[in-house]
Amino acid sequence: MLRARDAMDRAFAEPLDIPALAAIAHVSEAHFIRTFRATFGETPHRYLQRRRVERSMFLLRSTELSVTEICFQVGFGSLGTFSRTFRDIVGESPSAYRARGPVPAVPNCFAMAWMRPSSFGEARGSEPN
Repeated sequence: MLRARDAMDRAFAEPLDIPALAAIAHVSEAHFIRTFRATFGETPHRYLQRRRVERSMFLLRSTELSVTEICFQVGFGSLGTFSRTFRDIVGESPSAYRARGPVPAVPNCFAMAWMRPSSFGEARGSEPN
C-alpha cells in the first residue's frame, strides 16, 4: 500500500488507474481498493484528488499560471471537474483561494499543516446546521 501511495505522491499529475496501482501494490484491484481505504481512511481516487488539489493550492498562490493551466498541470482532465473538486475539498473556488494572496512567510511545517485540505474531502467550516 505504501508503494502505491508513494507512486501517487510522485506521479499525481499522470493518469493513474486502479489496475496500475494494484499492480504496484502486488494485489488484486478489489483488494487494493478495500485495503487502501482501510489503511489510509479514503479511497485511492479521493487520495489522488486531494493530492492534486494540494499541489494546485500551492501553484495558485505562488505562480501567475492561469487556473486552467494549473488544472491540467496537476492532472485534472477538465476545468469543471477541477473546480468542483477544489471547492469540495477546500471550501472555496480556485479563483477565490488565489485572491487571498500569497502564502505569508511562516515556517514551512506550519504553512503545510495549516493549508493541508481535509483528508475526508470536507471543506472547513461547511458543517450542516
